[in-house]
Amino acid sequence: MRKIIFFILIFSFAFLQEEQPYPPLKLISVPTGGTLPKGTFTLETLLMNNGGILPSVSLGITDHLTFGVSFGVQEFIGIGNFQKNKSYPEVQLKYRLYEETEMKPSIVVGLDTQGRGDYIEKVGFERYEQKAMGAYIVLSRNYAMIGNLGFHLGLNKNLFENSDGDEDINLFLGFDKEINRSFSFLAEYNFARNDNGSDDQGVIIRKGRGYLNAGLRWSATNNLMLEININDISKNNEYNDGNTNYDSMNREIKFIYFEKF
Repeated sequence: MRKIIFFILIFSFAFLQEEQPYPPLKLISVPTGGTLPKGTFTLETLLMNNGGILPSVSLGITDHLTFGVSFGVQEFIGIGNFQKNKSYPEVQLKYRLYEETEMKPSIVVGLDTQGRGDYIEKVGFERYEQKAMGAYIVLSRNYAMIGNLGFHLGLNKNLFENSDGDEDINLFLGFDKEINRSFSFLAEYNFARNDNGSDDQGVIIRKGRGYLNAGLRWSATNNLMLEININDISKNNEYNDGNTNYDSMNREIKFIYFEKF
């Protein structure tokens, strides 16, 4: 009897779920070859550490072109006054140059000016805690392997946050794996070749390990997805609050609403 109940539960969990409506536009922080279908939009809200919130909206202009904007606010949740990252929104733009085939990956070029964490605004040092992607190119290839398995590899160069003198071209990679029709596991590694200095007056010490991030995405309904992420598992960043040092591994929650227009 227990075996019958067990198999019924497994069957229900695996097949009676909501399908994910579109391929991921990002893994956790790095882009993929996915774009929104034409005539659709997403509203995302990212809840970050220290009470930060990052809402964004993306539009599927065509099946190949996606445009979005975002606006970050720090200490939005909690006590005290909240502070916006910038006085204007950041921009995201993706265009798929080549469709994926059985033999070739999809190729997407894009621009993303939204960095991670707080925006540090000091004289001669204006940047996010973790730099934005900037201009990038990414290759994505998907395989049917008990659910979709997607691999992603890309290069990026930040053209805006160069006041630290680090203008290297960066490399990133990652994958997403469907566990069933509703759940996907995400993982990525950002080599952070353009973000491995620690000359911001010792507030953030970067150890040159890159950023290893992982997450779990749940398609709760046809229009709503929830995501739980763990950032900087490699403990690349170390902070100093004036008394003690602590690493930057942190958790965040993302809500994604998807709709047609």
